[in-house]
Amino acid sequence: MSTTNLNKTDTSDRELVTSRVFDAPRELVWEVWTNPQHVVNWWGPRGFTTTIEVMDVRPGGVWKHVMRGPNGVEYPNQSIFQEVVKPERIVYTHGGGTKGRKGVSFEAIWTFEDLGGKTRLTIRSIFPSKEERDRVVKEYGAAEGAKQTLERLGEFLQAM
Repeated sequence: MSTTNLNKTDTSDRELVTSRVFDAPRELVWEVWTNPQHVVNWWGPRGFTTTIEVMDVRPGGVWKHVMRGPNGVEYPNQSIFQEVVKPERIVYTHGGGTKGRKGVSFEAIWTFEDLGGKTRLTIRSIFPSKEERDRVVKEYGAAEGAKQTLERLGEFLQAM
């Protein structure tokens, strides 16, 4: 799915949108998002850990990581970066899941808005259909997971 098509089509019925304002400059939020040494400290919902195999943040670059839940279940993920506009926007296609469950795929658009020393970070996850979005929210807890991930990012930024 290309971002060009997204601009011409209303996708609101199949989106999951999460946003948060951080008391940190945009350049710092960008660095903490794009540097794997930082990402492993905050990525994923509470209780999850993340191991990154590769994170090549550039158009066409691959990001492979495994999220491990508090119960030990592993969630392998692979994303391909479509667009990287430092320090404003990151777009990637995502695929992932876990054994025994139908996988997950969507396009993610992260925007980093400069608010004069603060940063509004917004995630738009666009799914192939409303039904698929609803399934991922129900089966994987995607809405709550995104909220907790941004909470963990805020805590990490505050501790820096």
